[in-house]
Amino acid sequence: MKSIRTRALVALCTVTLCGAAAADEGMWTFNNFPAAKVAQKYGDSPTQAWLDHVRLSSVRIAGGCSASLVSAQGLVMTNHHCARRCIEDLSGIAGKDYNRDGYFASAQVDEPRCPGMEVDQLVEITDVTPRMEQATRGLPAESYADARKAVTAAIEKQCATSDDFRCEVVSLYRGGRYELYRYRRFQDIRLVFAPEDAIAFFGGDPDNFNFPRYDLDVSFIRIYGHDGQPMAMDDHLAWSDGSIREGDVTFVSGNPGRTSREKTLAQLDDERNFMLPRHMNFASEMRGRLSEYQHRGTEQQRHSNEDLFGYENWLKAMKGEHAALADPAFHAKLADAERQLRAKVAARPELAAAYGAAWDRVAAIVKRGQEMRPEYEALEYGPDSELFHIARGLLRHGDELVKPNGERLKEYADARLPQLRQDLLAERPIYEEYEIARLEWSLTRMREDLGADHPVIKSVFGRRSPAEIARTAVMGSRLKDVVTDRDGNATGALRKALYDGGKAAVDASDDPMLALARALDPAARAIRRRFETEVEGPLNQQEELLAHARFAVFGLATYPDATFTLRLSYGAVEGYREKGRTVPPFTTLAGLYARSTDAEPFALPPSWRAARSRLRLEVPMNFVTSNDIIGGNSGSPVINRRAEIVGLVFDGNIQSLGGEYGFDETVNRTVAVHSAALLEALDKVYGAQRLVREIIGPAAAPGGSARSTPAR
Repeated sequence: MKSIRTRALVALCTVTLCGAAAADEGMWTFNNFPAAKVAQKYGDSPTQAWLDHVRLSSVRIAGGCSASLVSAQGLVMTNHHCARRCIEDLSGIAGKDYNRDGYFASAQVDEPRCPGMEVDQLVEITDVTPRMEQATRGLPAESYADARKAVTAAIEKQCATSDDFRCEVVSLYRGGRYELYRYRRFQDIRLVFAPEDAIAFFGGDPDNFNFPRYDLDVSFIRIYGHDGQPMAMDDHLAWSDGSIREGDVTFVSGNPGRTSREKTLAQLDDERNFMLPRHMNFASEMRGRLSEYQHRGTEQQRHSNEDLFGYENWLKAMKGEHAALADPAFHAKLADAERQLRAKVAARPELAAAYGAAWDRVAAIVKRGQEMRPEYEALEYGPDSELFHIARGLLRHGDELVKPNGERLKEYADARLPQLRQDLLAERPIYEEYEIARLEWSLTRMREDLGADHPVIKSVFGRRSPAEIARTAVMGSRLKDVVTDRDGNATGALRKALYDGGKAAVDASDDPMLALARALDPAARAIRRRFETEVEGPLNQQEELLAHARFAVFGLATYPDATFTLRLSYGAVEGYREKGRTVPPFTTLAGLYARSTDAEPFALPPSWRAARSRLRLEVPMNFVTSNDIIGGNSGSPVINRRAEIVGLVFDGNIQSLGGEYGFDETVNRTVAVHSAALLEALDKVYGAQRLVREIIGPAAAPGGSARSTPAR
């Protein structure tokens, strides 16, 4: 694998290394899509009507995934692993295990609400760069973060005219451009279908980020309106007839989470030498602790599965990212590209005066961040506990809302309160044993990171052990419960009273978990404040200068780093070569059965064993394309020229993990579930004809509505 990864990374060409994007590279914003490049390579390109339709048919799950509308009745398709939290919460409420056994609502009345889930639809993009730059122009570095936070809060509040809209000022090109994204917000989301975990994550961690794959990583959820009925949606993606061949053009519309292709060498070296090793060590430790916890019993295994999956996935992704940055040839490419850009800037006096010192300033700020990061992460990111998260949220909600909107912590600004409320008051099951274990683990890690003599450890821990603190806080807390109506809206109990009562109610409460949050909060706020003013703000200020330097040298025909906002990539169905062999682009249902065993994680669930004789085994199961994606694209639709669904993104191959820092179209691959396999399984394995009829619908039939498949 090392030799293949090395060869691939040497060939990378990113906006940082090469200026304009090459080949099928790029996660493009919808208002800067390279239609001419697509036409040049694939024969035609999307029209504006096509782009608008795909944008409105694509949605984002606020917790960190992508999805798409697939019917006019608000039906949404995403990955099983994107709905795991919902599936696990509903399992706990019902006293069942829907991750293990699957779930299908045979009638609309059986579609249960997912606690705390939010889905957003991007409806408008506005350039706010002049207003953002005017607010920060000429400011000293220590004032930059406050000024940007204040103007961001003002713009978002002006945009969010009701709780039905979510507005976000998005920094693109690392400060080179600012855009206001206005979303329709949907907070009544209900589960319709989820297969068994054994088929949704067939092959488990051994197969994760690999190909060939044989997963049915899909879930269907539904958006409901305020009237308690399925939300009527004007735009949705039609289903294809399943015919897609090697070489066919494909588009992926989704919300990639983060890339670092525009970072400086100093920032990337910081990730390689400090951030990634630290976080890999943490993820490895948590994987071990969770594996031990799961041995306590079946129920403990069920309610901790989502977290174990998350840490295993994160760890594997970080290992791939670290391998990319640790590759000497790739690092030499990065260093050479930065030298070339700096030379071009230095050669033009006006650019040298404006931007020439930015790289060295970034390096100094990065060094300062390295010094502060352990304390910042220990106090501001921890402790790891659902109850502590609720307690800190209530505490800060009370403290922040008495301040002017522009002076609050950014997550408590007026425009962001609807999601905060949804999150804090969600009726999710809370498991005391698991909460105690998580809180004890994280407090132990906090003491290790800060040291036993740190003032916070001395004042908060005193003579108590992490286990004693955790048990007292969890067992004595009344924040576990919240009373909701039949639609899942919070109506009572202490958590609701503290949220509504604000600072006075929170200050008067003696809840032990709230007391723990209160004891840690002054130090957490202090280090966060220092980090924002000494690291985050100054770094953002210098990144903005570097963005303008790149614009001056390379122009505007580039794509920005991923920001968990809607992007469109283009590519084609295409295999690749690995370890001297050709990897074909398709797998089949027959291959699934050939790969299955009676041992986890390659054991098929009973439903699939029983359905074998009914299935067309030649139907494609999974496939790969050359689309440029990254984490956050999970759940994105793969569509064809007619904006019809041909697949569902659920992964990338192992080579794509270096995509955090660059893209190589020869080996980086998107992995997707084939649309034909989805229908075959729904119909013949699960008997979900109600869902099949809704998905196919008249709009996908020959001669169907042009609204679902706009002309190009």
